[in-house]
Amino acid sequence: MNSNDIRIILHLLRGQSRTGSHAERLEAFYAPQAKHYDAFRERLLQGRRELIELLNPAPGARIIELGGGTGHNIFYFGDKLKQLESIEIVDLCPALLKEANLRTQDLPNVRIVEADATTYKPNTPADYVYFSYAITMIPDWKRAIENAISILAPGGTLGIVDFYVSTANPPAGAVKHGIMTRTFWPRWFAHDGVRLNPEHLTTLRHMLPKHQCFERRSKVPYLLGLQVPYYIFVGQKP
Repeated sequence: MNSNDIRIILHLLRGQSRTGSHAERLEAFYAPQAKHYDAFRERLLQGRRELIELLNPAPGARIIELGGGTGHNIFYFGDKLKQLESIEIVDLCPALLKEANLRTQDLPNVRIVEADATTYKPNTPADYVYFSYAITMIPDWKRAIENAISILAPGGTLGIVDFYVSTANPPAGAVKHGIMTRTFWPRWFAHDGVRLNPEHLTTLRHMLPKHQCFERRSKVPYLLGLQVPYYIFVGQKP
């Protein structure tokens, strides 16, 4: 364990403030972590590269990442990044967006936007909108999903990767988690303002019936091999 990891773990143990607006809580929580945010989470936030590969945008596509933070995820597009017409990174936290601005300053097709994922409206509908470990951080998560679908062009694609727990009685073919998983992980993550809600995936399946969904588990650094469930969802707007 290096010194940067120790600092971030201590900050995570302190947890997210329960006072102030959502934007104020995010800034207070993430500003001290911003410079080392990505290095620590690279081992925890699995499935991001696979999500981008599943989106597989064609050259000239318009893409929006809601809750995009430091902008780290757009580099999973690889060589396709410079071929996109535009990609907008939208987030509420200035400290994380500062990092995004620094790392994308040489990419003219990338735009950094400080805005709320539940209300942001681009000038032109997007071909792809995605969230990467952001839905669980948004109190009004359903409104964020509804907004994401609304800013997609007809036939556009919504992608999400995030932590979750299943319902007690998931639909046929879906993963069913045991009572310990459904109890432990929501309580563990809630301390840091991350809300694992079984209704997230249920709602996505209902809103976008034409979809792919993959349910997996990821090791959590320094938690003795414990694995947290996560999903990758890719759905198409009618």
